[in-house]
Amino acid sequence: MVWRSVMISRPARLRRAHYSLAIEQEETAFVPFEDIAVIVLNHREITLTHPVLSACAEYGIGLYATGHNHQPAGIFLPFLSHSRSTRMMRKQLGISKPTAKQAWAEIVRRKIENQAACLALSARAGAERLASHARRVRSGDPDNLEAQAAAFYFAQLFGNAFNRADAHWTNAALDYGYAVLRGAITRGLVAHGLHPSIGLFHDSEQNAFNLADDLIEPFRPLVDLHVAQHPASTTGDLTPSDKEALVALLNVDVDMPQGQMSVLSAIEYAVEGLVRVYEGKAKGLDLPRLLGLQRHRLEY
Repeated sequence: MVWRSVMISRPARLRRAHYSLAIEQEETAFVPFEDIAVIVLNHREITLTHPVLSACAEYGIGLYATGHNHQPAGIFLPFLSHSRSTRMMRKQLGISKPTAKQAWAEIVRRKIENQAACLALSARAGAERLASHARRVRSGDPDNLEAQAAAFYFAQLFGNAFNRADAHWTNAALDYGYAVLRGAITRGLVAHGLHPSIGLFHDSEQNAFNLADDLIEPFRPLVDLHVAQHPASTTGDLTPSDKEALVALLNVDVDMPQGQMSVLSAIEYAVEGLVRVYEGKAKGLDLPRLLGLQRHRLEY
């Protein structure tokens, strides 16, 4: 299973060297393509060859490009790499409303539970109130407990004056971390033949990642926890080390029904569970539980 996230924040030339990505800087580093899940290009003086793009498609690697503000602005994904993508599209379009609403309720419930865990791990008050919200989530979340929980949660985590629309370091860090997660989830959806634009709950015609925006919700509190526990060292923009740490959250452990594993592995299992729901082989989703910020330990 892929496990590496590669972030490049200095001038570099990327080329394919047989089965590896060659990163040419002062020295040349080689990373096997089969180990890579995502590559983040975070400098304006990075060049890459066509064979690198082909390898990313071949190995199912998500390649991120950042914009002028150094936030992820786009992602390169394999084109219809799954052999049953058309069948899965029909499954997505044909899912019954009760099934979709129940799946969304599961997602909202776990998101709020993870927000409660985030408050507790950050030594903030309010975890019990959020746990109560989670217990009251019904099919389709008709009471909009997700929004009620979010309003309370962000005020507890970052202070009453906090506003997600404000331009400051905390929001920039949250946006960066969410974008990395969104891309990793989109990569997983495409790899399993799902179409990211066809969501369970999100259904904007202008959003090509509706389904990713559904599945990301229980993962978001991991980014929130990191940002709350690692406040800005300066008042300026995100530093390269800030961005590196946010990308590295893909390798933090979460708890899944299958056991403790990295976020990257959890995304794979979550997507596989979603496929089973679409195929009528499962009634519930496999979703992560927040444990903290412990990095996954690889065993050889």
